[in-house]
Amino acid sequence: MTGNAGVRREQSGSAWEEAIGSARAVAAGDRVIVAGMMPDPTDGAVPGEDEPYEQTLSAFRSALAALEPFGLDAGSVIRTRMYLSHARDVDEVGRAHRELFGLVRPAATMVVVAGFSDSRVLVEVEIEAYRSAAAGGPAAGGSGAERPAGDRPGPQEPPRSPAAERSPAAAPAQRPPHAPEPGAAA
Repeated sequence: MTGNAGVRREQSGSAWEEAIGSARAVAAGDRVIVAGMMPDPTDGAVPGEDEPYEQTLSAFRSALAALEPFGLDAGSVIRTRMYLSHARDVDEVGRAHRELFGLVRPAATMVVVAGFSDSRVLVEVEIEAYRSAAAGGPAAGGSGAERPAGDRPGPQEPPRSPAAERSPAAAPAQRPPHAPEPGAAA
């Protein structure tokens, strides 16, 4: 392995990774990015052949398994990408996504592409996960492998600026730079 000391790469041992020189998953900073995953073939067969829902579940399960060495799971996923070979499969792929991520609600993209390296494949997926400081991410100086049981995603309010914390009445009045001082002769 080569690269930055702050970057961790996980290999799965697949021939594809070796052939093209890639990693299954890469952690850099507070992000873990999982490479494109197709349905996991068993004995040369594509699971759920001609079944986009089953292929999507298989591909996402493989992608989620790639997060395990980092101590992460579906609750850590902040972005998903789904590549489909047919627009007719949008509903079934979306149903599988909702089943796995409906409570997490990551940012999601679905794109129809011309095809895949294996013509039996109907869908390929990618995921990106967030390693919080509480989960042992880089801000805590950890590897991301530690995750307290109570650290689950949920609705969060965006950070507020100090000015937003003040009531409008307490905020100083702003005047344009070219306006005269109050009480000054015009």
